[in-house]
Amino acid sequence: MIVLGLTGSIGMGKTTTAQMFRDAGCPVFDADACVHGLYNAGGEAVPLIKAVFPDAISDGIVDRKILGGHMRADPINLKVLESFIHPMVERKRQVFFETAKASGADVVVLDVPLLFETGGDQKVDKVIVVTAPAEVQKKRVMARPGMTEDLFKTLLARQTPDAEKRIRADFLIFTDKGLNAAREQVQKILEDIRNGT
Repeated sequence: MIVLGLTGSIGMGKTTTAQMFRDAGCPVFDADACVHGLYNAGGEAVPLIKAVFPDAISDGIVDRKILGGHMRADPINLKVLESFIHPMVERKRQVFFETAKASGADVVVLDVPLLFETGGDQKVDKVIVVTAPAEVQKKRVMARPGMTEDLFKTLLARQTPDAEKRIRADFLIFTDKGLNAAREQVQKILEDIRNGT
């Protein structure tokens, strides 16, 4: 089973591209969705976060805005959070692998926004970076509700620069030429991987 790491900076079209891999029959593990599940009512992370950041829990659900405030207030808080979130996500990922293998999947995709930042690129067979020109990225992100220039800059600062991601990638998917062009690139990558080229 070949494991592909799919990543890309904010606003590059990674989520849409991940869906294209699903549509092509590849099981996709969505790290963000996994964390959302851990933060929701009944989620595994809720009791631990409540113990450390009690004000970040509202109606049994993690308030991501308040939690984010704690993360920005002190870098140590992020390390504390990651110390228990990362092992939880890793356990869910192992279940995903086992399920995919049992179903006979030959290629799986790990959709991880901070793949390089967390060293996840060392745990996959090939890395795919979703990219677009900087002006396209900014236009997409600034169109999101509640987005500001400052927040955009803060989010970018947490991520490996797009230029560096491109250099470190095995494959690139450009999303500024429309959905059909991106879909064709996904199909081509899958063909190349399955043919060993």
